[in-house]
Amino acid sequence: MNHEAIAVDPKDILSPGTGSSRFVRACLRQPVDRTPVWFLRQAGRYMPEYMAVRKHHTLLEICRTPEIAAEVTITAAERLGVDAAIIFADLLLPFTPMGLDFEFVAGEGPVVHTPVRSFEHIQSLRTDRADELNYVAKSIEEVARHFAAPRPDGDVLGIIGFCGAPFTLASYMIEGGSSRNYIETKKLMYSDSAAWSLLMEKLVSVLIAFAKQQVEAGADVIQIFDSWAGALSVTDYRQYCLPWTKHLVEQVKATGVPVIYFGVDTASLLSTMRETTADVIGLDWRVPLEVGWKFVGDGCGVQGNLDPVSLFAPEDVLEQRVREVLQSAANKPGHIFNLGHGIVPGTPVNNVIRVVELVKEYGRHE
Repeated sequence: MNHEAIAVDPKDILSPGTGSSRFVRACLRQPVDRTPVWFLRQAGRYMPEYMAVRKHHTLLEICRTPEIAAEVTITAAERLGVDAAIIFADLLLPFTPMGLDFEFVAGEGPVVHTPVRSFEHIQSLRTDRADELNYVAKSIEEVARHFAAPRPDGDVLGIIGFCGAPFTLASYMIEGGSSRNYIETKKLMYSDSAAWSLLMEKLVSVLIAFAKQQVEAGADVIQIFDSWAGALSVTDYRQYCLPWTKHLVEQVKATGVPVIYFGVDTASLLSTMRETTADVIGLDWRVPLEVGWKFVGDGCGVQGNLDPVSLFAPEDVLEQRVREVLQSAANKPGHIFNLGHGIVPGTPVNNVIRVVELVKEYGRHE
């Protein structure tokens, strides 16, 4: 697929039957009638409907039960009125078929009880059981069926599949959970190049297979989360992260779908992240959107970048912040409105809905 922007007759923009959604067109930097909007963690702990499901099921039970994961995904997208639904899943799901057990511990988040700290442990990790992740594909199939028909405006809701990036998943494996300084990860990275390379190769192998399952099931776009890449210097990112991430991105793009590549606290890395060839780079809120887009370059779309905590602000402040993001994007092809990170617990649902309304009001393209 050619991911370069192409000339489109305005009368064809989002007319029924054009074959792609507003969201997908924006990912490919094609003209749209207005800026599409969706949110990171739009199905999450801030939403009463999700918490009602969590009373009866653990996070992993929801992820691994297609009917429930699809229900949670659909409910959030419909309640908010967004332009894309991201499948409810978790970054760490590939660990299990690789032979690495983990769990979610209240107050701590994900915990890997036997962190990966040696070449021998990395050698033992499996790469031949990615099919065990097909419950995510089944969830996507259900969501895609539900949203198959065009909406009243003629648009079809976009379906987003996702996976973690190799560096971020490696850091969880090695640290045993979240980390502030990534000491164990960097120790292995710096001191044992053979172990590091093998771990990254194994992760990429599984992630490619996982992403392909999602595309075959109906995902229109794959988002790759490199949540912890911001912990790296430009030199370290280029040496220990970029080659494997670029290979993953290229292999996912080869399936025919656009790729969004997202990290947190990555302002110093943006121009290097662009070398992954991702179609869209996610921007967090720490860099003004127009500045981040300059770093990324005009040949790439951007996603973001409202501060998630601004969703707690009074409506006048919230409206001002939304308009600032849209004005910074200046209706250039390739902007997808989103937060600079995920919706946090306690966020007022009505404020999230209001942001969608504001984007629909002020994000129209002439």
